[in-house]
Amino acid sequence: MEVEILSEEQNPMLHRSEVRFQIVHDEATPSRLSVRDSLAAKLDKDSSEVVVHEMNTKFGMRKTVGYAKVYDSPEHARDVEQDYMLERNKIAADADAEAEAEEAE
Repeated sequence: MEVEILSEEQNPMLHRSEVRFQIVHDEATPSRLSVRDSLAAKLDKDSSEVVVHEMNTKFGMRKTVGYAKVYDSPEHARDVEQDYMLERNKIAADADAEAEAEEAE
């Protein structure tokens, strides 16, 4: 799976950058989480700072175009994003697991 950044705009008011990307893949359309991880690796960010909003694949094509928001920290993502989007990107679950791990120590 190849990730290419088509455009990137900074949004300093919300502590994020907004990214349009294109993915060329061999098999079926990749999952949102695998795209999030690949995009985070490409941008040198933690995967909990990346929120993939949309992915569009035309029928029969091996190319997916999408839109994601890349935050400065996971806390900024949780403050700004809606709950359903955090749940789709498994960010709220990551934060809960981290909080439980810290409480256990």
